[in-house]
Amino acid sequence: MQIESLKVFCDLAETESFTKAAQINGVTQSAVSQQISSLERQFKSLLIERSKKKFRLTREGQVLYDFSKQIIQTYDGLHHKLQEIKDIISGTIRVATIYSIGLHDLPPYIKRFLKDYPTVHVHVEYRRSNQVYEDVFSNIVDLGLVAYPNKDAKLEIVPLRKDPLVLICHPQHPLAKQKGVKLKVVAGQKFIGFEPDIPTRKALDRILKDYGVEVKTVMEFDNIETVKRAVEIDAGISIVPQGTITQEVAKQTLVALTIEDADCFRTLAAIYKKGKVLSPAMKQFINIVKDGGGKSAAA
Repeated sequence: MQIESLKVFCDLAETESFTKAAQINGVTQSAVSQQISSLERQFKSLLIERSKKKFRLTREGQVLYDFSKQIIQTYDGLHHKLQEIKDIISGTIRVATIYSIGLHDLPPYIKRFLKDYPTVHVHVEYRRSNQVYEDVFSNIVDLGLVAYPNKDAKLEIVPLRKDPLVLICHPQHPLAKQKGVKLKVVAGQKFIGFEPDIPTRKALDRILKDYGVEVKTVMEFDNIETVKRAVEIDAGISIVPQGTITQEVAKQTLVALTIEDADCFRTLAAIYKKGKVLSPAMKQFINIVKDGGGKSAAA
């Protein structure tokens, strides 16, 4: 019996999907089935109740899962500790990120990290917020990058930074001549918003409610890029993270205004599954994304 077989079994138990377990381990679905069958023969026990309607571990399968998780965590801890002793930082890091962080915040940190650690492969997936959490819980990725992180007993949350929220408008909009505004100016204005399930939308709704401000939402989108394009054609104004509109402000296709009277910011965080043993490469990646740490911090 190999550690790899136990890991495949644990990934299958957690994702409840042969397809995802195969994806995580870089093998075929057939290989996953074969490894599970091999474990069942070795332990002379049925481990999974195979049904088209529902995936479920048997009692024996649950016992094997519980012990296998401990074995894998111990093995990973040993492997990573030996890497630390030898000062080896290599391997693969799988990251799932929401689009706005992946497109605007992450690139300079990825560049810095790869410059310092060229033997590490960083695989980045761009996902909606709920999908990032699903990927982290299912072990499809090692780390997730999100805004307004959800507190969960199964998650470790590493705060990264706070990104101010700013009001954006078309350069010919009446508000564009001002440098800063009060939050109440958005009342009655045509407003371009995020869809209701987007964390930034939920945070904005709370802020607007706290200040007694009602907006006239004319469009809703699930990503920052489409929101910006709508404001660029003067379809309305919006409130977005400052770090996402740097290029548009530089090109003068958008105007960004400071919100003077409200504590408006977006919190960013890295998340990973509780109990996960982080490799030296993952630790350094978090360190750099968090505060520009690592060997090139002074660059």
